[in-house]
Amino acid sequence: MHYDLSRGFGMVFEIAGSSSQVLLDAAAMEALSSHEDPVVASAGQVGSQVKMRVGNAWLIANVRTLKLLDGHDDSIVAAIDFLGEGDEEKLTGKLYRFRRGVTRYPTPGTPVFPVSTGDLKQIYAADDRAYVDIGTVYPTRDIRAALYVDALLGKHFALLGSTGTGKSTAAALILHRICELAPSGHIVMIDPHGEYGAAFKTNGAIYDVSNLQMPYWLMNFEEHCEVFLTTSGSERQVDADIFAKCLLAARGKGRIGQEIAKLTVDAPIPYLLSDLTNIITNEMGKMDRAGDTAPYMRLKSKIDEIKADPRYSFMFSGMLVADTMADFIERVFRLPGDGRPISIIDVSGVPSEITSVVVAVLSRMVFDFAIWSRNEPQRPILLVCEEAHRYIPNEANANGSSVGKILSRIAKEGRKYGVSLGLITQRPSDLAEGVLSQCGTIISMRLNNDRDQSFVRAAMPEGARGFLDSIPALRNRECIVCGEGVGVPVRVAFDDLEEIKRPASADPLFSELWREVGQEEEIIGRTIKRWRAQGR
Repeated sequence: MHYDLSRGFGMVFEIAGSSSQVLLDAAAMEALSSHEDPVVASAGQVGSQVKMRVGNAWLIANVRTLKLLDGHDDSIVAAIDFLGEGDEEKLTGKLYRFRRGVTRYPTPGTPVFPVSTGDLKQIYAADDRAYVDIGTVYPTRDIRAALYVDALLGKHFALLGSTGTGKSTAAALILHRICELAPSGHIVMIDPHGEYGAAFKTNGAIYDVSNLQMPYWLMNFEEHCEVFLTTSGSERQVDADIFAKCLLAARGKGRIGQEIAKLTVDAPIPYLLSDLTNIITNEMGKMDRAGDTAPYMRLKSKIDEIKADPRYSFMFSGMLVADTMADFIERVFRLPGDGRPISIIDVSGVPSEITSVVVAVLSRMVFDFAIWSRNEPQRPILLVCEEAHRYIPNEANANGSSVGKILSRIAKEGRKYGVSLGLITQRPSDLAEGVLSQCGTIISMRLNNDRDQSFVRAAMPEGARGFLDSIPALRNRECIVCGEGVGVPVRVAFDDLEEIKRPASADPLFSELWREVGQEEEIIGRTIKRWRAQGR
């Protein structure tokens, strides 16, 4: 049955600001479901759009909920959220020049019409800002979804989704598209599982414990304390006071330290670990020293222990004493990028006790570099943090580590200095309060947990509520994008990513792998060898 669209398929029932109600004709919806245009065929369903004419403009709204009108089987009440409006072309009556926001609301009784594919092309058409394509707008096959790069990066973004929804591949896709747009960009990615090295072999610089060579003296005092202090409570304060005095003296002994008139304990100035232990020993032997020798012994033995541990050699090696700060910043921040705009910092081989310190040093260096280079030509940096809930935990999971403080500070202030933050997490409810609301763009894939869904709902703008209700029903490799990076909230099916550009995060196929037998002894032997040598 072909339905006459000129009369609409419902009418405005109640107007109440952002969320209003329309009355839809159940028979008309049934007839439209076989329409040749897939967008018109889904008219009136949850998550679809409808339009209504007000003066010489079309108003577009998103359908959030549906229910039968009490006592009427043929009428459906739909709750709608207004997305924006577009002008009406005089000759054809079609929508063009769509924009966010509503200037005039319709009155009850205004006819409601289904949105067509042509209308969606106008709604989701990219404007003249720089953008990247990431997929197609649901439910169409040919309307492209655009992310506006400057708005996406300028105000931070978060990519959320439960395990197995295709989050890592989606992150790789977005970063690849940004790298293609800006081959001279500066992107630093913290990769805790070693997944992304495989995805950026051709256009990224990959660093792990074998080649990172991050000098220990880049740490500030707080990070030094996290590594070297072993006590807690009042004892920790005593140890910290002694350590601050000795560290300042060690920093001042080098050539660079002597050149600086007012040296601070946080300044990234090279010093020798042997100088530090000698100063601690000398302080311990002084006659005017108050208290016992235990704090000095604790510090000295911890420094000796870390120097001797091969797992820490990527950071605490005696080879890292030279002033390599400029070289380190060049390599890691891709300045210049040499056609490889992204550096992947694989921290999977870093001992778990200092992983958060390594991430803290990298994050703080990004932020400090931006602060101290304010009068220079600007080089904005994007810092992408995978498994973000590990590094910016909420109060319940916080362990007082410095990494949470610096990443929270970047979320709040980074925009002013040209530092952008990209957070990737499967547990938004475990993130520190307020960090998610600092993200201007939220890209949400399927979230199975009620608590996570409510966190995302609280962080998203009011007009996207209808889209949010469909988060638990998203398929793999589908997402809802809303915020600064898109013109209007949109449901997107991500593009396929070529095999060579995908991260190494595929799930094991138990049914196939458990059929394979043979070579078990060799596998165990090689594994134990690597295990005992800690990867070396």
